[in-house]
Amino acid sequence: MYSTHDVLRDLTAVDHALYLAVAGTETPALDRGLRLISAAADHSKISLTLAGLMTLRRGRARRAALHGVAAVATASAVANLVGKHLVRRPRPVRAAETNPERHVPMPDSASFPSGHTASAFAFALAVGSVLPAAAMPLGALALAVGYSRVHTGVHYPGDVAAGAVVGIACAAVVSAVASRWATHARNA
Repeated sequence: MYSTHDVLRDLTAVDHALYLAVAGTETPALDRGLRLISAAADHSKISLTLAGLMTLRRGRARRAALHGVAAVATASAVANLVGKHLVRRPRPVRAAETNPERHVPMPDSASFPSGHTASAFAFALAVGSVLPAAAMPLGALALAVGYSRVHTGVHYPGDVAAGAVVGIACAAVVSAVASRWATHARNA
């Protein structure tokens, strides 16, 4: 029987190997675009811009924007104020052979979980629960944000996976609370 320590050691080894595989793969056609996506996701700028545009429409689009912003706020708080302080995982050390053209500035915060990914997934799922047609494109964008954080050298893949789980959970909570509140408002 393997101990929890053994399992965590092996998962960390796989996480580091995946990070190094991405870092060591030459992708000049992708580097600039992924660097731009990563930077545009700072402070949830992509999600908040989309939410702002959605508020220009009435009805479901406006409600979806509200759900999305609430989910981003929740996911950001959970990832950055709770998760990073509990785990305190150091950021990756960028390999010397990595093309510096793909890098974004290394954040000072802990690495686990990815707050960018948590917020992007939270927005995608919360908006998608109100506007199902938006779920796939926003989900694809969330995946791109998550991958961009590994590609640019600021997160391990495990940080991104954990961020996605945080975002999905926070979107589910926001959607459940909004649904309960709407039911209560209709019955009042």
